[in-house]
Amino acid sequence: MQIGEVAARTELSLRTIRHYEETGLVLPSARSQGGFRLYTEADVARLMVIRRMKPLGFTLDEMRTLLEATDRLDADEELPPAEREELLARIRGFEQVTRQRMADLRTQLSRAEEFAETLGRRLTAARR
Repeated sequence: MQIGEVAARTELSLRTIRHYEETGLVLPSARSQGGFRLYTEADVARLMVIRRMKPLGFTLDEMRTLLEATDRLDADEELPPAEREELLARIRGFEQVTRQRMADLRTQLSRAEEFAETLGRRLTAARR
């Protein structure tokens, strides 16, 4: 599929997808004869991982580290047990960080809801 369809499916802008290409996070699987970027379902899945990591504050380097680990684990070749365990440990680390950041976001959301309620009560009281 071309970049426009990928952008629609991932809800990422063309500019953002091109930026991720420039930084090496995702590369189009092919180019058309006219030079258009062509992407596969696997490329879309990769962009979705990136899209999910971004609002959690992961850096491009952290995204790259996770993607490299998943790429190695998903490769068809047999990995030495020590390398496989190191890659799994890396992914477990990302899972732990993600869960902590989710908890932090829930706390922030709760505080924002409390603040909105306080403002609403203030407005209601001011109308009396």
